[in-house]
Amino acid sequence: MDSTPSPTPALLGGEPAHTGPWPAWPVHDERERNALLAVLDSGKWWYGERVREFEEKFAAFQDARFGITCTNGTAALELALIGAGIGAGMEVIVPPYTFVATATAVLKANAVPVFVDIELDTLNLDAGQVEAAVTDKTAAVMPVHFGGLPADMDRIGEIARRRGLKVIEDSAHGWGSKWRGKGCGALGDAGGFSFQQSKNITSAEGGIILTDDPDLADTIRSLSNVGRGKDKPWYEHYLTGGNYRMTEFQAALLLAQLTRLPEQTALRARNAAILNQGLAGIEGLRTLREDPRANPRSYHLYGFRIVAEEFGLTRERFVEALRAEGVPCGPGYPHPLYRNPLFQRKGTGPAYCPVSCPYYGREMDYTSVVCPNAERACREVVWFSQTMLLAGEEDMRAIVAAVRKIRGSAARLC
Repeated sequence: MDSTPSPTPALLGGEPAHTGPWPAWPVHDERERNALLAVLDSGKWWYGERVREFEEKFAAFQDARFGITCTNGTAALELALIGAGIGAGMEVIVPPYTFVATATAVLKANAVPVFVDIELDTLNLDAGQVEAAVTDKTAAVMPVHFGGLPADMDRIGEIARRRGLKVIEDSAHGWGSKWRGKGCGALGDAGGFSFQQSKNITSAEGGIILTDDPDLADTIRSLSNVGRGKDKPWYEHYLTGGNYRMTEFQAALLLAQLTRLPEQTALRARNAAILNQGLAGIEGLRTLREDPRANPRSYHLYGFRIVAEEFGLTRERFVEALRAEGVPCGPGYPHPLYRNPLFQRKGTGPAYCPVSCPYYGREMDYTSVVCPNAERACREVVWFSQTMLLAGEEDMRAIVAAVRKIRGSAARLC
């Protein structure tokens, strides 16, 4: 047994394992600058040829037939659900370990979210628990490709086909990820993406919905464009739509961003592999499981778990120590979605719709929902942002060294 003492953690006065900056975000160069200036000088700033070009190129990039841009990823999920016919009195199965928009999009469609637990080793919806949650009210399932790792679309797709459910993918982390050779967002009935500032491809805000269904594409386009009909007069409106249109400036940015996405995706994957190898075997630390059916996969987040009773530190103390080593990290979500005040409130009448909707006709008490794996993930998960995975190999080695230093000094850091 190696009795060499561990280096002193930075939190206790030692030298940080990593010094210097991490990659800045967003990445941009003359491509973005020239694209924006071209739109500016054209005088054509509104929902035109660049929007259509980006829709076509991004849809092709993800192996989908159709793409419909919109204002943000939240709107993308709402439009996908409503366009697919999800509405009052229906239930949609969602995971509880995700951003709130996954569930609020269901509420915006006037449907009821039903929370099904995640797999602890992927943080994705547990397909093995989906079927048990299906009722006669269930209309759709919304898997989240968390961190860029596709959910088990084989099992989810099979259950959906057999039970007559729609599959709406929350692909807000899935740019570039594929499942058995086909891109996320094109694996179910529709999929929504986000281009918000932190995302792997960004225009500050923005979103897109992908689908292979031409009728669904036309419906979503109408919903996003104030209910106008395809090839119909300008002032004729056929659906209760809204103004969710993307600007030419956003599309120009995204077209430029898309050119470097494959290279960045490959770099993130290489760096994640270094972390997987370097962090494996550290007592009390659990790396997440990869899936050979997901290739390539994007990394919006690199996550792992700190099991406090084995590691010797709480997750919070570990995060504090790792930040002191010059390694930015986040503790992940503080609680599952169903513990948010939004879902803890109870009542009847219009103010509590859609849960209190007479079309639903059932009681949904989120205060009694418990998803053990999601609860545990909220206590144990630590993650790095995608920007850190754009650093060099030596930076990844520094992360590993920092974690090992903290583990070796856990007793001193308590």
